[in-house]
Formats: sequence, C-alpha cells, structure tokens
Amino acid sequence: MISSYEIVPKVGLGDLKFGMDMEKVVSELGEPEEVDNFESEEEMNAVLLHYWEKGLSIFFEGHTRQVVAGIETDHPDSKLFGEYVIDMTEEEVIDLMKRNGFEDFDKEREDGEMRLSYEEEMIDFYLKKGKVAFVNWDVIVDEDGNLADTLS
Repeated sequence: MISSYEIVPKVGLGDLKFGMDMEKVVSELGEPEEVDNFESEEEMNAVLLHYWEKGLSIFFEGHTRQVVAGIETDHPDSKLFGEYVIDMTEEEVIDLMKRNGFEDFDKEREDGEMRLSYEEEMIDFYLKKGKVAFVNWDVIVDEDGNLADTLS
C-alpha cells in the first residue's frame, strides 16, 4: 500500500489516503506493531496504529466508522513537494513551504524539540537537534467518519 512516501497535505501518503477505513488499511499494511486506543464519551473514539518498521503511525477517528484522519512519518524516504524532508533544517523547511505558496507558520519550542506548524496545510514538522525528525499531517473528520471539506 505504501508505494511511495510522498506526503500530500490533506490527501495522504502515497496510496494511503485520508478517509480510508481501518479494515482496508490493516488488510493492506498488515497488523500494526503497536495500537493505542483513545476513548471518551464526549469525543470521538480514536485509534493510533504504529508501524514502526515502516516509519509510520496512522491516526483513525470516527464513531460510526473509523477512518484515517492523521498520518505521521519519520521514514527517510518521505518527500514533500518532491523533496526529502527528514533531516531538513528549519530554514530548509521554511524555504520549501514558501516556494510552494505557504508562508504563514507558527513555531513552538518544548523539551528540546521544535515544531513548525502550517495551519492552512494542517502539517507539522518536528525538529530535534535542528533537523526534521518526523512530520505529522491530518484532516478534520466528523463523527460518522466523513472528511470535512478542507480542500477549499
């Protein structure tokens, strides 16, 4: 299923698309190495499947139907806009995003890590020791597992 590690904001990663059912993802990728469940009465049930050897964690949300709502990768082959992003410096990330039309970002430092967040694209870059360690991007999903219209 992971034919490429091309990050496409608001769409997915390679053949892994936001809105896919958990059953389809597991049937394609196999059983995850670790599973985290987050359940509460007030919020949607959420499940996080970790595929450590594939450099991938997949976040599922929805009450009626749980679908891919977020993806995180630290795989060295991860590309965004055709460029490898893992190990990029802060300046390289900012330049890459700027060249692709995204200039507005927030920067937050916590516990030796830095996060560059591009709210419009719903993508976060986490830097450790000055280099991108992993990338996280997501979409908004309603309780029925439908994607919100984030492509406008």
